[in-house]
Amino acid sequence: MRTRIPPGDIPRRGARRLVLLVAAGLTLAGCHPGSEEAKRLRAACEAGDAAACNQFATRLQKGQHVLRDEARAGGLYGRACEAGVGEACASLGVMHQRGGGVARDSARAARLFEQGCGRGAMDGCARLGVLHLEGAGVARDLPRAAALFQRACDGGQSLGCAHLGALHASGEGVGRDVARAAELFDRSCGAKEALGCLGLARLHAAGTGVARNDSTAAALFEQACEGGETDGCVHLAAVYEAGRGVTPNFQRAASLYREACEDRNGEACFRLANLHEKGAGVYRDPQQAAALMQDACRLGYAAACPPPGRS
Repeated sequence: MRTRIPPGDIPRRGARRLVLLVAAGLTLAGCHPGSEEAKRLRAACEAGDAAACNQFATRLQKGQHVLRDEARAGGLYGRACEAGVGEACASLGVMHQRGGGVARDSARAARLFEQGCGRGAMDGCARLGVLHLEGAGVARDLPRAAALFQRACDGGQSLGCAHLGALHASGEGVGRDVARAAELFDRSCGAKEALGCLGLARLHAAGTGVARNDSTAAALFEQACEGGETDGCVHLAAVYEAGRGVTPNFQRAASLYREACEDRNGEACFRLANLHEKGAGVYRDPQQAAALMQDACRLGYAAACPPPGRS
C-alpha cells in the first residue's frame, strides 16, 4: 500500500529539502579552487600585499567566488594604486569614468589613467588616449591621443592598436596612412578586439588600403558585432539588407537593426523605420516607422530629422 504524505507536510518537507540543497551548494562553492584563491588573496592583501589587493578587488568588482561589492573594490584599487600598482590605478579610473561603486568623475578618471599609464598599465594609456580623443575630462588633443595609442599598442594593448588605426585611416592627429591603418586593425582584430575588426571590415567594404572583398567585410562585421561593437551590428544588418557578400536576408537585417536601435543607435532606428515603411523583413507599419524615425532623430541621427521649418 502506498504511503500518502499529509498535505500539511508537503511544504515543510519541500522547504527542508531546499535548505539542504542550498547548504550543499554553498559547501561545494566554498571548496572551489576559485574560492580558495579569493581567500588567499584577501589574506595577502590584509597583510599588505598591494598586488594581491588589486587582484582581490577585481574579484569583488566582478563577483568572482566572492560577494560582489563594487564600493569595497574601489577602496582596494585605491590602496593598491597608492602603493604603485598601475593596473589598479587604471581599474579605479574606469570605475570613476562609469560611476560604478564610486562617484562619477571624468577628471579623476583621467588622472588615474595617467598614473596607471606612467606605471606601465597599457590599458591606462589607451583609455587616457580615448579621453584626449573625445575631450572628456581633459583637453581634446589628437596628437597626444595618437602618442598614447601608439604606446599602448607597442605594449601589446589591442584596443590601442585599433584606435591608432582609426586615426591613421582618417588622418586625424597623425598622417593619413590607410595601409598602416589596415595593418593595425588586422593586428587588433587578430587579438579579438572588436573595434579592430570593425575598422578592417570598413576598409575591405570600401576597398581602401586593402582589396575590396564583400565576403571578408561581412565576416569581419560579424566578428565586430559578436564582440559588442554596435556599429558592427548596424553594418552587418546593412550587408544582409543589400546582399553584399552574403545572401540577402531582410529578417536578419531587421533583427540586427532592432537590437542596435534598442542599444540607442540612431542609424539603426532609422534603417529599421525604412524596413517597416516598406514591409521588408518585418510587417508594414507606417506608424511604427514614424515612431522609429522620431527615436532616430532624438538619438542624433540627422537624416531622420525633419527639414528646418517642418515638425
